[in-house]
Amino acid sequence: MNFSKALALFAMAGLVSVANAALADGGVKFLGNITTGGQVRGDMGDYWNQITAENGCKWGSIHSLSNGNSGTSKFAWDNYDKCEGAYKWAKEKPGRHFKFHALVWGSQYPQFLCKKKNPSITVEKTKQYITEWFDAVAAKFPDLEYIDVVNEAIWSGNNYHSGYQLPAGGAEGVSTDDASCGGSYIIEALGGDRVVNGKHQYDFITTAFKMARERWPKAVLIYNDYNTLHWQKNEGIELVQTIIKNGAPVDAYGQQAHDAGDFPDASSFAKVLTEVHDAVKIPLYITEYDIGEADDQRQKNIIANQIPFLWETPWIAGITIWGYINGSTWRKNTGIMNSDGTDRAAMTWLRQYFKDNLNKGQCDGVTVSTSEINYSDEKKQEPYNGTAIVIDINDTIQAEHYDKPGIGFGNDSYSDGSDDNKGDANFRMDEAVDIYVGGPDMKGLVIGYTEPGDWVEYTVVFKRKGPYTIKAGVSSANDSSSFRLYVDDVPITDEMFVPKTGEDSWDTYQEIGGKVDSVSTGMHILKVESVRGWFNLDYIVFENIAPPEVIAKEDSIAKANDPNGTKQALFKTIRLGHNVDAEYDIISIRGERLGHISARSAQTAVETLKNSPAIKTSGIYYLRSRATGEMHGVRVIK
Repeated sequence: MNFSKALALFAMAGLVSVANAALADGGVKFLGNITTGGQVRGDMGDYWNQITAENGCKWGSIHSLSNGNSGTSKFAWDNYDKCEGAYKWAKEKPGRHFKFHALVWGSQYPQFLCKKKNPSITVEKTKQYITEWFDAVAAKFPDLEYIDVVNEAIWSGNNYHSGYQLPAGGAEGVSTDDASCGGSYIIEALGGDRVVNGKHQYDFITTAFKMARERWPKAVLIYNDYNTLHWQKNEGIELVQTIIKNGAPVDAYGQQAHDAGDFPDASSFAKVLTEVHDAVKIPLYITEYDIGEADDQRQKNIIANQIPFLWETPWIAGITIWGYINGSTWRKNTGIMNSDGTDRAAMTWLRQYFKDNLNKGQCDGVTVSTSEINYSDEKKQEPYNGTAIVIDINDTIQAEHYDKPGIGFGNDSYSDGSDDNKGDANFRMDEAVDIYVGGPDMKGLVIGYTEPGDWVEYTVVFKRKGPYTIKAGVSSANDSSSFRLYVDDVPITDEMFVPKTGEDSWDTYQEIGGKVDSVSTGMHILKVESVRGWFNLDYIVFENIAPPEVIAKEDSIAKANDPNGTKQALFKTIRLGHNVDAEYDIISIRGERLGHISARSAQTAVETLKNSPAIKTSGIYYLRSRATGEMHGVRVIK
């Protein structure tokens, strides 16, 4: 080799070395891209410091069976697209990152999972294959840094975003679902998807995240979906909130952002992303960003309006652009470089922006949700007496009989602000809920020392939809105590205020009332949450409000079965006759219905009750409106 050729090669090598610095190298978070046509381009590292295999790491790209449904599994890690190749590219140089995309998706899964193509597939077999798949990925890539654990599972309309059960439309109307597949048993194999009060619980997603955390304790686990900035923004927020509530160790929410080009300006784009982040309270990744515009200047303007916010916002943890060579991207006109290697206007802008603004990048980082619980050892909470509390016509829940706690995040049956048990009842002492003997006039036990934010849960079965009246036995030496009831974390009552029942004494108990318009029948979790705290709770009674004709029938039966005529006299004395506006049941402090009053107003009913000669004993009585269920406490002095 002559000297001039050697000098020329040396100069070229120097240029390559300089050009090999990616746009975001040295920044606080990555700016990545994807494989191109199944390949890792030679210039990938010139621009990007993070890589996602567009199709190569999807389950259907890798996993097959050697001999039909009964054969052994085969895993082709660089089949027609570069899953392992993309992983190795990231490992070649410090500062590069690889994201695995994706473990569970309702599209592009192996054909042996298809109900139509493989009629012998079962839920049990599907669960076996999912476990084999997770284990195979963990064996091949034990040190994954980022994982799209579940992809495109938002329930919208009458289907999921991808074809877990039925072929789905797909982002931008582009679907990779195979209609001849007929769907899969993936959801059922991972624990199903309960619908509670009309809301999907996405149990299968929670299970997938727990399986992923067991295998990758240090990886950032991401839920990823599309249309989450416009059309299914609220559904996506609800999904993430739900799986976090249910114990999924999800670390970040991936916004594909294929729909980002529809925002009219930078402020509206920033506003929506901020709303999403503030609702889910975990970092966001921009996972599949592209702007499909044939007009170079328009594409550049949109990107120039949006990238600065993405780069400079600390709770956005990384950006992945979905393709960079025009004509080699999944959507038309989304490339930011031409096929001959020249820049479109957007790429020219990107180069200059990151050159001038690299140090403006902010990132709070991602806190990986770790747990000492082995998820295979998890145990659900269960009813205290082994079976759910049945709520039908008139049923009582004893406060101290809250569920037995389970094992693992999301399986708690109570939350108590103080870890030590301050109770004096020598009951459930290995738990933090403070249980006391109710007082000199009480035979039962009560929950006390209720700090704001404390809660207990009960597994219940509602036999009727309601409406129900609620009575709670409470005591307090304060005049600002309160609590609220929830069913499956949905509030069913307003804040219920506890009156001051005694001066510097917690031993005087009183019933307070409320009303629930409707609940879903079946098994649910009832939660009692202390809002303002500092009260004792003895019991809660749910009483179904019967229609007037049923009450009239019960009245007749009561009269016929009352040999002393006591109740009969009460009914006769307190009824005021016709031409009145409202009907009120008379309830004793123990929940017994004594009769009813017809009156033009609640105040008239109260005065009538106070002055009625049929009431022989001083005490607290309640008037319950048959029309609304509203309860009025009345102190009668005789």
